[in-house]
Amino acid sequence: MRAEKFNSEGYFDPTPYEALSNLFGEQRFAFRPIVYICSPYAGDVDGNIAAARKYCRYAVDAGYIPLAVHLLYPQFMDDNNPMERALGMFFGSALMSKCAEVWVFGKYISPGMQEEISRACRKNIPVRYFTEECQEVTE
Repeated sequence: MRAEKFNSEGYFDPTPYEALSNLFGEQRFAFRPIVYICSPYAGDVDGNIAAARKYCRYAVDAGYIPLAVHLLYPQFMDDNNPMERALGMFFGSALMSKCAEVWVFGKYISPGMQEEISRACRKNIPVRYFTEECQEVTE
């Protein structure tokens, strides 16, 4: 979305532009790369969902657009059904192709996360690692 100084009919109309600029500032309209958020889901589902939300917020605050498919697909697909889980992983793979980077959070790498990391490596998508406190691991 971009604020325009002209209305849909092409007439100069600075009021909406100024209002949006004052409300959100120019940063709202700046380019933001999409990052794929990779963190555990299964196990402590409630705790892992809360953590994934925190990781997404961190990405937003850092100037990125987070994509956490494990927060989206379990809303309407059953992660305990092997066919639906495989379909969700397939969807995630397709969306990962649109991402600039994959960000891996936490010290535990689940089998699903390992599959996502391997896929990112095969697709030559940069993978970055972070602690549970959102500190980048640079070793």
